[in-house]
Amino acid sequence: MEPLPPSITPYQMDILRVVTAMAWSDGELEPDEITVMLEQFAQLFAPDADKRRSLIQELREYLDQNLPLEHSLSRLRRDEDRHLVLKLSYQVIQASRRKPDEPAINLDEAAAYQKLVKLLDLSATDVAAIEAASNSLATKNLSISDVAAQLQSLTSG
Repeated sequence: MEPLPPSITPYQMDILRVVTAMAWSDGELEPDEITVMLEQFAQLFAPDADKRRSLIQELREYLDQNLPLEHSLSRLRRDEDRHLVLKLSYQVIQASRRKPDEPAINLDEAAAYQKLVKLLDLSATDVAAIEAASNSLATKNLSISDVAAQLQSLTSG
């Protein structure tokens, strides 16, 4: 039996589906990928701590579904949405390293990421800026809450 969809808007569901598809791109959903997604989406989509805890549980059940990328991408019309999806996807696939000696992004994820970039139809300048900002956040050791606050600023307005 398929779990009920999380209690989020269709817009939020599309973002969740795209980022989840990226996390599944190598055929595995790693614990670190799950943590990044759950914490960031809860920060983005739930206004208070109680709702965040509830949403994390709903999302956890939903992440087991490996859904195709293209359908949800076609519904993201605003540049801000496409930037957000790219940023979240980049951060999620960077979190999937299984062993210290392997690259942060494996070959399957790199191929899926390049496909995502192409489908999003963002400029090379935008892609480079998003990646640089994500890399900068990683090297500053910002918490998930810090990242989520920055992402929240992209989704509001």
